Amino acid sequence: MRITALVFALSSLTVAPAVSSAHELWLEPLAYQVERDGQLQAQIKNGEDFAGTTLPYLDRRFRHFINFNDGSGIKVTGRNGDIPALNMAASRNGLNVLAYQSTPATITYESWEKFQKFVDHKDFGDVRPEHDARDLPETDFTETYVRYSKSLIGVGDSAGADQRVGLETEMVALTNPYTDDLSEGFKVQLFYGPDVRANEQIEVFAKAPDDTVTVSLVRTDADGIATVPVTSGTAYQLDAVVLRAATGQAEASGSAYETLWANMTFMAP
Repeated sequence: MRITALVFALSSLTVAPAVSSAHELWLEPLAYQVERDGQLQAQIKNGEDFAGTTLPYLDRRFRHFINFNDGSGIKVTGRNGDIPALNMAASRNGLNVLAYQSTPATITYESWEKFQKFVDHKDFGDVRPEHDARDLPETDFTETYVRYSKSLIGVGDSAGADQRVGLETEMVALTNPYTDDLSEGFKVQLFYGPDVRANEQIEVFAKAPDDTVTVSLVRTDADGIATVPVTSGTAYQLDAVVLRAATGQAEASGSAYETLWANMTFMAP
């Protein structure tokens, strides 16, 4: 099935039970560059610092799972329980962009301190005045979260460019890591709805060939663009989060907040 870009429906979501309270959810290819007519394979991972649980293909856990190439998309299909979750022929030459949108899940904060730790880590600023103004409790309040993860895989000559695919919050690579000069870094643009996210934190996880992981932070400029310094042979995961008051079904279900997680993985060859 061919699916044009901007296909994602961003409403009428059903809240599902939480998979895990661990932080990031990312797509981790078994190989970031493959020969044409080889195999595209990637794990869905949930955890921290590039380490965590490998999740199987479960259609009830995602809203969309699509492989984009040159402006068109193919649904990622599989059998429930499959590991790796993505296992399809690398039939389309160029830059392949995986895009994954989870179904909503929830987490309950038993104390304000735990929520404040999360707020500080993700650089949301001072949220306590608004929390109090909304007359929310200090304990046992709920957050609904949705993951919007992308991964860049080069097939054959790896040529091509990333683009917006319609995720509510989304990272768009302005650099093709497999064909462009990386001496001045990897550029990415961060979006929330139709707007860029200016002066926002992006957390960078760098996984070296020996599997050691370093963590750093970059910020977007007025155009929502950030530059990530990269090192050859290193895999990268970028993560940025939107925090907002619960809306729609999340609010109706009793959640106080919603978080929308934008994530991207790629490798500097």
